[in-house]
Formats: sequence, structure tokens, C-alpha cells
Amino acid sequence: MDLLLILTYAAICIAVFKIFRIPVNQWTVSTAVLGGVFLIATLLLLMSYNHPYSSDGRIYFTSAPVIPAVGGLVVEVPVEANVPLKKGDILFRIDPRPYQFTVDQKKAALAEAEQSVLQLKASLAAATAVVEGAKANRDRSKQSYERYLQIFENSKARGVGTAVSELEVENRRGLYLSEVASVATAEAQEQQARLAYESQIGGVNPAVARLQAELRNAEFELEQTTVRAPSDGYVTQVFLRPGMMANPLPLRPVMVFINSEDRMLAAAFIQNSLQRVNVGDEAEVAFKAVPGKIFKAKVTSIIDVMAQGQLQPTGALIDPQSPERAQPGQMLARIDILEDTSGYQLPGGVVAEVAVYTHHWHHVAILRKVLLRMSSWMNYVFLEH
Repeated sequence: MDLLLILTYAAICIAVFKIFRIPVNQWTVSTAVLGGVFLIATLLLLMSYNHPYSSDGRIYFTSAPVIPAVGGLVVEVPVEANVPLKKGDILFRIDPRPYQFTVDQKKAALAEAEQSVLQLKASLAAATAVVEGAKANRDRSKQSYERYLQIFENSKARGVGTAVSELEVENRRGLYLSEVASVATAEAQEQQARLAYESQIGGVNPAVARLQAELRNAEFELEQTTVRAPSDGYVTQVFLRPGMMANPLPLRPVMVFINSEDRMLAAAFIQNSLQRVNVGDEAEVAFKAVPGKIFKAKVTSIIDVMAQGQLQPTGALIDPQSPERAQPGQMLARIDILEDTSGYQLPGGVVAEVAVYTHHWHHVAILRKVLLRMSSWMNYVFLEH
């Protein structure tokens, strides 16, 4: 940019010297040089501060490494390189049979557990019936014992011979106590059956709940055997083929997915030059890939962080002299192009020159626009490597 200004000024000076036949001597040349230094310096300062320029504009995009959630043998790769995809389109499939077998096993185990719950219910009903029977036997034994005891005591009180002996009374008492113990045993068994049947987690039998969770996990893993596009975009460099193994560990991607929704043009400016730039300011963009074309744009945001100030949790203290912090760093401004660029080849990562025009010293912006166009025309001249 500086060179363009110097060359332009030099060309103007030569034309003035020729047209007006100004003699070339130490005074005229010195005047032209000093005037050029002052003029160009002033213009550069005004333009740099009020209408900043960046030669480090770039289209940034996000790429997502594709790592399968489950491992297995790849059986199908229907995706093609650089073909647009919609979110949910199939990238590749892993052999689902081992995971289907696991799902079938979990379904069978779940059905068995649900049947066991019905058996527990039946066992509870049977235990309840046993308790009722034991209570009935206890009540009959109690009545028999009390009747024998009453007969024995009445006979003994009258002083006559007893119809029942004391031994028979004790036998009836023993039978009654035995039935009481049987009732306690039956009630304990009923309580055990009730706990087994009514034990629940969220209203579901624990064994059934565990198998339901295992089944859902198995179904999830089965679903993950079909790897799909996470968003709209495309896959580049498809080297995966059927018959290869794809595993989640170690974390080695099998594809690289390019997200087509997150592209943005950002330009890096030195920290001094963005002091007067505001969101919404007019901008122009010249891509090196599109010589001679200037695209209208505007500033949509100024990213308020820089990599040089980034801190991450590590075992080391902050080192101001570290290589990543040795440079002051540049500020990024996001630029939105207002024109349709679909007719141009502008791949992600393409570089651009960006000029921003503020409301301050707006008449100086004309010079910045001229210089940007001259720089864009120079992109016609290039050599193939």
C-alpha cells in the first residue's frame, strides 16, 4: 500500500515536471521529496486511523473430525467426497449384527424379568393364602386349648374326676403355640414375598428397570452403527472403504466433515487501527482469487479476544516471554459480504484484502478505495509455482 502511494506520487511529480517544464535541480527535487514525505505520511496516518486496511482477511470455517461412537467392521460408505449433504444423511455404516444380537439378548432378558415379576406376584398371593390358613389353624388350636383348659378347671373346682387330663391340656397348649409360631413364619415369608414384589425404582421392579436401561443402551449403540452428517455440509477426502475397521478408541478420525453453515470472513487488524471502527461501518473486500473485483461489505462484529491473551489450566505459571505472547497480536473483525459470491470460486481459507470506512474523515476514504482497487488489479499478475 505504501509503495503504491509512493509510485503514484512519483508519477504525478514526473508529470508535473514535464508538463510545466519545471527545472530539475536540488531545490525542486528536495521540495518534491519533502512534500511527498509530508503528504504521504499525513494520508497514511489519516487512512490508517480512520479507514483501516488489512491484507490478512480470510474465510474461516469449522471442520468436525468424524469418529464413530461404536467400533466395528465398515460395511457401507455411500458418501462421496465434496458432495453437499443435509443434516442426518448417512456417512457410513458399521456392521450392525453384533449390536443387534445384544439388543435381542436384552429383550429376551427383559421379557424373562417381566415374567419373574408376575411370578413374584403369584408367590405373594400364595404366601398371603398361607398366612390366612395358618391364622385359621391358630384360631382353631386356641379355641380347642381354651375349651380343654375350661373343662379341666371346672372339674377340678367341683372336686370330681376330670373329663380331660392335665396332659391333654398341655398337648392342646403345645399345638396352639406351634400354630402361633407357624403364623409368625408364614407372615415373615409373606413379608419377604411382598418386599420382593413391591420393591420398585420409579414404579418399576429393579431387575426390570436395570434391563430396560441396558436395552436402551444396546439400542443406542445399534443406532450408532449408522454414522450420519452432524449438520449441513460435505465430507472431503473420503479414504474409508468397506472392510476397514472403525473404532472410537484411539481417537482417530476416519473422515473430516466440513460444516457449510459456519463460514465467516474475518480480517486481522493491528490494535491501533480499530479504535474508530464500529459495528455497521461500510467495508470493501478484494479477494486475491478474484482479481479486479471489489465486494461491498459491512462490519458485523469485532471479536473482543486475542489468542495472545488466552489462558488454559496447566501446571505452568504465566510466562509473559513465551513465544505465543511475545507478539502483541492482532484484533479480528467479522465482515459480512453484501453481494452474492456464489458465482466465484471462494473455498474456505481463501485470503482477502479488507478496507473499512468509518464516518471520520470520510473524504479520505476515496484514496483508500482507489488504493484497494489498484491492489485488486495487481492480482491479475501472478506466476504459477
